[in-house]
Amino acid sequence: MAFYKKILYAINKKWYPRSILVGSPVSTEQVARRLASESTVSPADVLAVLEGLSGVMGDYMAQGRSVKLNGIGTFSFVANTHGNGVDTPEEVSVSQINGVKVRFRPEMTYRRTGTLGRVANRALTDVDIEWIDIDSIADSSTENL
Repeated sequence: MAFYKKILYAINKKWYPRSILVGSPVSTEQVARRLASESTVSPADVLAVLEGLSGVMGDYMAQGRSVKLNGIGTFSFVANTHGNGVDTPEEVSVSQINGVKVRFRPEMTYRRTGTLGRVANRALTDVDIEWIDIDSIADSSTENL
């Protein structure tokens, strides 16, 4: 289940649901144990691969390549140049780059539907999500006191 909180936006005075995170982040070790339980690989082997993944991905992206992980998506470096524009192409130089970000594009999956034809979906969001108002949980827990 995923959680949301009701948020009032000051700019337009309207209420919106905003997704929120609960608990601490899932650790690499937890992911490794779960993957190991769903495969024939040991937790130690999965952990070693996961820990090596960021370095390998960084090396490939530093070579100007993107990294596509099947079922997850594509990662690439993007140069950050905010506020450093120049007037002519001749003035463009590497000194304008003031940072680097990692761009992530979730993998697209497609499924056929009757009247709509083909519907696109992001791979990581192609799960059933039950949304729960976090305030309703807090309200129900105080009612039991």
